[in-house]
Amino acid sequence: MSIILAIDAGTTGVRTVAVDEAGTIRARAYQEFPQYFPQPGWVEHDPEEIFAATLATLKEVANKFSLGEITAVGLTNQRETVVVWDRTSGAIPYRAIVWQDRRTANRCQELRDDGLEPQVRARTGLIIDPYFSATKIEWLINHLETLGSPLRSNPSIAFATIDAWLLWRLTGGTNGGEYATEPSNASRTMLFDIDEGDWSKELLEYFGIPKNSLPEVRDSSGRFGITRPDCAAGLEVPISGIAGDQQAALFGQRAFAVGSSKNTYGTGSFVLVNLGSDHPPPSAGLLTSVAWKIGATTTYIFEGSIFVTGAAVQWLRDGLGVIESAADLEPLANQVSDSGGLFFVPALAGLGSPYWDPHARGSVFGITRGTGRAHLARAVIEAMAWQTRDVVDAMTAAGAAPLKELRVDGGASVMDTLCQLQADVLNIPVVRPAITETTVLGVAFLAGLAEGVWNSLDEISSLDFESKTFNPQGEKVLLDSQYQQWLAAVDRSRHWTQR
Repeated sequence: MSIILAIDAGTTGVRTVAVDEAGTIRARAYQEFPQYFPQPGWVEHDPEEIFAATLATLKEVANKFSLGEITAVGLTNQRETVVVWDRTSGAIPYRAIVWQDRRTANRCQELRDDGLEPQVRARTGLIIDPYFSATKIEWLINHLETLGSPLRSNPSIAFATIDAWLLWRLTGGTNGGEYATEPSNASRTMLFDIDEGDWSKELLEYFGIPKNSLPEVRDSSGRFGITRPDCAAGLEVPISGIAGDQQAALFGQRAFAVGSSKNTYGTGSFVLVNLGSDHPPPSAGLLTSVAWKIGATTTYIFEGSIFVTGAAVQWLRDGLGVIESAADLEPLANQVSDSGGLFFVPALAGLGSPYWDPHARGSVFGITRGTGRAHLARAVIEAMAWQTRDVVDAMTAAGAAPLKELRVDGGASVMDTLCQLQADVLNIPVVRPAITETTVLGVAFLAGLAEGVWNSLDEISSLDFESKTFNPQGEKVLLDSQYQQWLAAVDRSRHWTQR
């Protein structure tokens, strides 16, 4: 039985999961690492602490198997976060700047004012935002040069996402470590030309970033290098698959056909739809990225990033005390048959796709004397479904094929109430797999595909996974009317300062 070790280096911790050739999860380990907040709006990680958590979980899982059973390693990771280090000395001159970090917000506004956004949209499929890596790298270069470290002239300096950092360390580091990434991560940097499949010369020049400081971009499924036993918990096996976490989840959902899609309900939600080997022009409110590249074929996605999903549940628990634990939300919501006309717009950190409005504020509309805790709980769940419809409608309007079904995963997807509401709101089936750890499954599939554990996407698709399907049951006319009320509530939340 072949075992693939899938490493998921997330935002708050690292998981290593063992996946066998039937797609069954055989073992898992998890370890958190510290978060650093040096100033308001700044978020940093220590790359060495991420690597230490990686080694600890890798060792714990690998020790459950003989070395001969472990066929390959796959890597998936938090996207957009930037690590800087010296490939000759291994020195790290500054902590990693995390995707959540907003320190370059003013710089991004300057870039928009200078008219750079159309070029960024055309080349990268992204919008200009601190979320992405380019302005983080520019900030590091400028900041460290003021401290006497001329990074631009250092031929061994590296600026990369977490996948490339872990690949380099696991394959030897300063002793011949591989320095590479792949398109799903590269396409989130705001420096990668998604049509040319390489770093954009124009954008690198604009930001003053040397191309030789960035990793080589290889296929998502293929042999990146061999782990060194003294750097990888005693393992000497190929690292053969890499993908950013959301694209890995799409692959793990086996959404290989054009028009197939998934939504991960986590702290926020990420709706991805497979566009195939071509993509329409950039569309307002949506991101276009690379899903994966296998051989000569690059697969593209539309992505809609919703900022607040599970975070609203945390707010109900910690901020308002409406529930004692996240598990209480669904039973409380099911005490009523509907929200009683209540609409909750969870713009607790502005609104993401398709609005991208940082000024919107969280709002509750339709409160009456009869409104109770259960109605608010129900409105929070309904907001997850309404926000997803916002994104799906925007994708269809932008040229994506109409969805035939939506595959779901993430913490909130365990709620049958949410899944049924989502099916009703979108008027399509919602499919929830029994194994919801689709991120690690996806990168395991990519690695196993490269090493012959599976010979094709069709073979991966044929693996027998249990799932539960929620078919639409709601009255479409009523739901469409409620959706118009939702849109009105969103509009008010976006103009709250003017009312």
